[in-house]
Amino acid sequence: MKSDGIIKPELTALPQIHDRMTFIYLEHCQINRNDGAITVTDIEGVVDIPAAAITVLLLGPGTSITHRAMELIGDMGVGVVWIGERGVRYYAHGRALNSHTRLLTKQAELVSNTRKHLSVVRRMYQMRFPDENIEGLTLQQLRGREGSRVRAAYRKASEKYNIPWNGRDYDPDNFAASDPVNQALSAGNVCLYGLAHSVITALGCSAGLGFLHVGHESSFAYDIADLYKVDIVVPIAFSLAAELRDSPTEEMKNDFPAIVRRTTRDAIVKERLLERMVHDIKVLLRDEDETYEAEVCLWDNLKGTVQDGKQYREDDAE
Repeated sequence: MKSDGIIKPELTALPQIHDRMTFIYLEHCQINRNDGAITVTDIEGVVDIPAAAITVLLLGPGTSITHRAMELIGDMGVGVVWIGERGVRYYAHGRALNSHTRLLTKQAELVSNTRKHLSVVRRMYQMRFPDENIEGLTLQQLRGREGSRVRAAYRKASEKYNIPWNGRDYDPDNFAASDPVNQALSAGNVCLYGLAHSVITALGCSAGLGFLHVGHESSFAYDIADLYKVDIVVPIAFSLAAELRDSPTEEMKNDFPAIVRRTTRDAIVKERLLERMVHDIKVLLRDEDETYEAEVCLWDNLKGTVQDGKQYREDDAE
């Protein structure tokens, strides 16, 4: 007999984010529901996952999900993001994991105020130079320092793998026109953009409200991805370009970008980059408190917010 499932809980009854599991990645499976659990079926069998214990489902290639499962996911406040393999592409999302808009509001506040905007940019640069005091440097000097850091990373990798390097050179409309190392850099960077976009979406932030990058729907994703390019993508790009030159397999010769994407994917998993991105975004937005709950209020220009669900009168203003 078919069950009608469980009654939709009140928001206050849902577990806090820190009490739930981390992001769960699924691929090549059928997702359904059994009362209050998400059922995951693949060739090895069926696994039940309590929906109230999940933060975000990351749906990779080969997944299909039923309407009944999505109904439960929505009721439980679970975020859903459709992605490429291990997060190397962002396609779409269902909802953020947060029922509140605190992170989004904080991001908008920081972006909109020049002084606060600059403070976030400085924190981004400080992450790149953890052992240096950059307080006395202007934004223009920091930008130059970052350029030098990246050029030094390219030069070091070029020498290590004996790969000629004449600078970053690529045509977004003609991928094959670039040399192998530039192709690898482009393919690896796209993987980071996809993961960053997925994490930003899952946290309820806006990928379009960037700090270093502005004016694009993925500006904040570019900001976050740039924090890890030198450590993740640059060594992969040069090492694989050297392998393509010295001892290429048939697969590598036929589909070099796919090899780069899979290698970047494996590095992302090994370095636990998803968790690092979540942490770093919250540090950048100065919002590491997870104890607050969603609350609907009315905006007030004098008090900030006032109580919702109340019949106000004209004499309340007095």
